[in-house]
This record gives sequence, structure tokens and C-alpha cells, in this order.
Amino acid sequence: MNIKNLKQLRTAVAPFEKSTVKISVWQLANTILPFVILWFAAYKSLSISYILSFVIAIAAAGFLVRIFIIFHDCCHFSFFKNRKANKILGTITGILTLFPYSKWQHSHSIHHATSSNLDKRGVGDLWMMTIEEYENASLLLKIKYRLYRNPFIMFILGPIYEFLLANRFNRKGARSKERLNTYITNISIVLLAVLLGSTLGWSSFLLVQLPIFLISGSVGVWLFYVQHTFEDTYFEEDKNWDYVKAAVEGSSFYHLPKWMQWLTGNIGYHHVHHLSPRVPNYNLEQVHKQTEPLQNVPTITLASSLRSLKFRLWDEKDKKFISFYEWKKQKKSLSVSARSDMS
Repeated sequence: MNIKNLKQLRTAVAPFEKSTVKISVWQLANTILPFVILWFAAYKSLSISYILSFVIAIAAAGFLVRIFIIFHDCCHFSFFKNRKANKILGTITGILTLFPYSKWQHSHSIHHATSSNLDKRGVGDLWMMTIEEYENASLLLKIKYRLYRNPFIMFILGPIYEFLLANRFNRKGARSKERLNTYITNISIVLLAVLLGSTLGWSSFLLVQLPIFLISGSVGVWLFYVQHTFEDTYFEEDKNWDYVKAAVEGSSFYHLPKWMQWLTGNIGYHHVHHLSPRVPNYNLEQVHKQTEPLQNVPTITLASSLRSLKFRLWDEKDKKFISFYEWKKQKKSLSVSARSDMS
């Protein structure tokens, strides 16, 4: 992709970085209100059929994903112009999505600053090993990595661990305000659960909340995964790493059907988001359409994104993801070639 310089692209995107209070408030209304209504409808339909309740819970899970996108914007101070308003709304939406605002804001900021940088992995992103790292790893570490990259663990068990357990604890070295925010979030989650459980009945509460939590959690992890794990992605060592390339080549344009795009708050335009995190989610599509260089980025669809499930290791030589099967095949080929040279 031909991009003359960062300044030109920044200048083109800058006009879209301003949030609009009217649009933000409307998005709050068309997201949180339907979620509450669907949650209550799922509860009331338990007396009719759990299948009906489950179907409604699926819809509610979609709106919970959309609530997370609002939370995500608040973490970037892009949903409202006022930073305090972002913090307050971010904490509230963090309670609904089980994410402590200040803690996640810290790790996610690091993710943006180091995305696609091979030398600065480890905070706010998914665990990824290069071929060389994997080959030099101990047997125990290889087993851990294989388990981690297993789709069932990553997309089913992973969200349960991350959202219910990991999010409940402060990171080492967290400042007092960040710690306090985590405590407030945890206490609020418990109080809300106790209120609903004791009022509606614990079995009814869990029958509604668990599928919403599990579905939205899996979708959320999948979106984060596929936005950086695709065939034509970008990873470089720190000395060769470039912020713009990491944003527009290392983050995908996930071309989703319109209704999915709406529910996921345009996060499929992830290349735009990584280029400028201050762009509110409702402006991302407009930036993509009106900024020509951004229209020539790696594009994935629902169908093509499924191929990313096989990606396990990063091949630094060929600069692409490969599966464990491809790694074994590659290793076998090199071994045969070496024996042939010796003979």
C-alpha cells in the first residue's frame, strides 16, 4: 500500500476523531435499552419454553457485544468529549460486561502501542509464538501453547477464565485509582447478581445470564482474534516495526453483513481503529470510505475468516501464519533436504 507518510494519513483521519454527543446518547439508547428489554423477555419466556428463552438470550448477547464496544470507546476517551464522562460510562458498561475499566484501559493502550511488534508482545494481546520460539521451547511450554491455541479453550473456556477470574484481580504495580476502580466494579457485579438472583430466583437468573455471557464472550474473543490473525497480516521486529503499517496491514477489515456490523459497533473496521483510536465507533465506516489508502487493506469475510482457526505459529522467514501441520511438513522437508545434501 502506498502511504506517503503518517502525517498525511493522520490529517485525513483527524476530522472524524471528534465525538458527537447526540449520536453517542442515541447509541446508548438503542443499545442498552434493547439489551434490558431482551434480558427481561428471556426471563419471562422461561415459563413458556427454554428454547424460546435461549433464542432471545442469543439476541441479548449480540447487544451485550455492542455494549462492550461502547465500553471500548470509553477506554479510548472517544465516546464523549469529556474524559470524566467516558470514565463514568466506561465503569458502568464495564460492570455489565464484567470488565474493570481502568485495568483494561491500561492493557489495551499497551496493545495499541505495540500491536504487531514481535519484540513487545505479551500485554493486551493473544499469546503467539514464532516457529523459532516454539522449536526452542520446553515440552511443558509447548503443551501449554497448544492448549491455549486450541479453539475450544480459546473461544469457550478462555472467555470464562478471562472475564470471571482474571478480570477480578488487579495487575501487579497498579496505582490506587486503578485498584479502586476494580474493587468498585467487582462489588457492583456481585450486588447486581445478588439483586437479580434473589428477586427473580437464582435458577432463572443463571438460565438467562449464562448463555448471554458465554455467547457474547466467545464472540468478543473471536473478533479480537480474527482482527489480528489472518493470512496477510503484519508482524515485524522492533527495529523494522512501523505504526502505520501495523495499523492498516496488521489489523483486518472484517467485512461483515450490515446487521452484524451494527451489533459489533463497526469494530470490523479495525484498521481504522488502530490507525486512530480516537475515532468513535460510529465514524469508523465513514473514515474507511473517505480515505482512499485505507480501502486497500487486507479484507476478510465471514467465510475467509474461518481459515484463521488453523493458524498457530508465525513464520518470520515467509512472514505469514502457519498451522502445526504445515510446520511439521516444513520441518520434514528441511530434514529430507539436509539428508540429501549430506549424501
